[in-house]
Amino acid sequence: MNTQTHKNHDQPSEDVIELLAAADTEDLAAEPEVAATTAVSVAPGRLAIGVDIGGSGIKAAAVDLDTGALVSTRHRVPTPQPSAPTAVIDVIAKLIRSIAKEVGAGPDVAVGIGFPAVVIDGITKSAANVDHGWLDFDADAAFERVLKRPVHLVNDADAAGVAEMRYGAGVGRMGTVFTITLGTGFGSALFYNGRLIPNLELGHMEIRGRDAERRSAASARIKRSLSWKAWAMDLDEHLLAIEKLFSPKLFIVSGGVSKRSENFIPRLTVRAEVVPATLLNSAGIVGAAMAADEREHAAS
Repeated sequence: MNTQTHKNHDQPSEDVIELLAAADTEDLAAEPEVAATTAVSVAPGRLAIGVDIGGSGIKAAAVDLDTGALVSTRHRVPTPQPSAPTAVIDVIAKLIRSIAKEVGAGPDVAVGIGFPAVVIDGITKSAANVDHGWLDFDADAAFERVLKRPVHLVNDADAAGVAEMRYGAGVGRMGTVFTITLGTGFGSALFYNGRLIPNLELGHMEIRGRDAERRSAASARIKRSLSWKAWAMDLDEHLLAIEKLFSPKLFIVSGGVSKRSENFIPRLTVRAEVVPATLLNSAGIVGAAMAADEREHAAS
């Protein structure tokens, strides 16, 4: 059995927690326009802008890549419904303009976008939880035409995982490590000795004849009105299947539901250690910004 290693002493209200669990990585302040979350005031070093696209919300901020700190307000807006490319690009363009003005970011400052799909060379190759217009869509090129700055898309779970391994619970952890993002879907990122194996998408592995995330995602607990105990059993079955295939040393669990990790982590029976993420809702933003910066350096 696993035991939780640390608690959040500033627990949000039960109503807000229910909304949190049903979303990808939703903020406590779920206002319809901009979440009231302001970054710590620090002098930025290397700068990039990170965007995290979730099933119900899009979050973005400028990131100091030397520290992983947000150096702008963390903005949050609802994900357009339907989430067609044109609508999403329009919303993100407005966010980027606002953030760039706030931090004085010139046109050479890159934008990284964490997207809930397989992403290869800037092209979105799947569309399980978004509008099907994203299937085989050259997203990097489309965003760059509108934003007029370098843009690089990356799988959203990979982005969150990279940030958690660099600045969070995965720092210094070697061997096989999974970062799991629980929200509208089940995001998975695999690392071996700190190196990412991208686009794993194990939320879509088949268990009991269907996508496993339909039972193990945080949203499934809300949709099916499950107790924490019942949902933990479904999550445990999914993690056990992953463990059977990959034998990881560590699972790092992120997403809004990780704020209530004491309700489910102790119920899991996997052999691997299971801990909550430490970057919480900033991980996707930070990881996307990191990915954009690394791609720009690789290109140059």
